[in-house]
Amino acid sequence: MIDRYSRPEMADKWTYQAKYQAWLDVEIAVVKAWAKLGKIPKADAKKIVKNAGFDITRIDEIEAVTRHDLIAFTTSVSETLGSESRWFHYGMTSSDTVDTAVALQMTSSLDLVIKDVKMIMKSIKKRAKEHKMTLMVGRSHGIHGEPITFGLVLAVWYDEMKRHLDNLKQTRKVIAVGQVSGAMGNFAHAPLELEEFTCKELGLKPAPASNQVIQRDRYARLATTLALMASTIEKFAVQVRHWQRTEVYECEEYFAKGQKGSSAMPHKRNPILTENITGLARMIRAYATPAMENVALWHERDISHSSTERFWLPDAFVTTDFMLHRMNNVIANLTVMPENMMKNLNLTGGLVFSQRVLLELPLQGVSREDAYRIVQRNAMKVWEKIQAGESTTNKKGESLYLLHLLADKELRKSLSEEQIRECFSFDYYTKNVDNIFKRVFK
Repeated sequence: MIDRYSRPEMADKWTYQAKYQAWLDVEIAVVKAWAKLGKIPKADAKKIVKNAGFDITRIDEIEAVTRHDLIAFTTSVSETLGSESRWFHYGMTSSDTVDTAVALQMTSSLDLVIKDVKMIMKSIKKRAKEHKMTLMVGRSHGIHGEPITFGLVLAVWYDEMKRHLDNLKQTRKVIAVGQVSGAMGNFAHAPLELEEFTCKELGLKPAPASNQVIQRDRYARLATTLALMASTIEKFAVQVRHWQRTEVYECEEYFAKGQKGSSAMPHKRNPILTENITGLARMIRAYATPAMENVALWHERDISHSSTERFWLPDAFVTTDFMLHRMNNVIANLTVMPENMMKNLNLTGGLVFSQRVLLELPLQGVSREDAYRIVQRNAMKVWEKIQAGESTTNKKGESLYLLHLLADKELRKSLSEEQIRECFSFDYYTKNVDNIFKRVFK
């Protein structure tokens, strides 16, 4: 974990203190379950629950000798107990403790991520309603297409984040499982009821079947869920980066008073937050690879997964949490420039209305092929003006494309001047925005 890209709320869930506390929570839950089953004296169980503790420095000292972190932990805890320590970690294997404890850490962390996603959805919704009818040009291949609204762009974002929210909730169910099934998962040394009581105490469900570990397809599901969401967040970031380009300049990351953009060029206002988000998303996606490779463990277990999970689990959660908060900050404080959006919408002299004209001609009996030829040849005349750096409007501010269409004799045989001018109305492109919003934000 890198402090620069960490928030304490998430980072604290993956400290050594948090890890060992989760281990202790599992061990104590098992002690309670054994007592409930009558296997160990209730008086001893009460002593363990009350007095069991650990010391991280002492664990490190013991591990330096044992070369086994779980044994170092159980030894440290036993030193805080009396004779009742014989019941601590009774009938368990290391992975019973570790994997069940990691489930506690993962579910707690995922709850925070889910909270983050709800936060960003709230910000997107607010800005979408604010700019529901703010006109801008839609782009495909980076080229101007037809008029849309900025609110519609944000509605698409909201709808995509809702899918991620649903996916995160489903993934939480997948990872919220524990095990106390013993060394090979055969329950030879403990009844199934022990696992059931323990998991209920911890707010988990028992894995229906496990061997020595919780199966790593569950972890891979988590990693790919976070990676997929990171890709969506990067998509948002890339769009903001494009909008902030000087040649476009329709939106801009908030630039605070006193902020500096370049050590060499004082005029610069760079999209540093969204560029950072792009980099963070690359890291989160990278964690999916070791998580998927961990699925194929040897037989009932090996520990090839262990080292990678010490890296990717905390880093994926911490980075995802940080990235979501950073993107939320970008969206909530995004500077939107409707005037520049309209300027760019009009940049091509009315070419954005070409499909409207194209669709009117077949209604008048013109074939699709002839209609396309007529509409395109007039559009190409405007492109020639754009290539030459000439104005795409006349002195009255009328678009050249409109003027070329009005002067096209073949076109005028099918469409009147009024019909042609009617094709250049922005209202045509916004007439269903309210209905789309009702579907998205219902």
